[in-house]
Amino acid sequence: MAKQRLHLVFGGELVDLDGFEFQNTDSLDIVGIFPDYASAHAAWKAVAQRTVDNAQMRYFIVHMHKLLDPEEEESPGS
Repeated sequence: MAKQRLHLVFGGELVDLDGFEFQNTDSLDIVGIFPDYASAHAAWKAVAQRTVDNAQMRYFIVHMHKLLDPEEEESPGS
């Protein structure tokens, strides 16, 4: 059985396109938590495409499993 690797997809409007500071953290869009990178990437892609007209809007994939278990070895598609 494959080890569970949780991923968080979220986004919001950035203050500056070159940074990672959000204009309003109260209005962050939490898309969801996904059991693997492939499903997180599919969700990220869908939401990013819906907001393509807003240059300030950015979505990210956070590898939660790396935060929960920093000693975990890297594997392809993680």
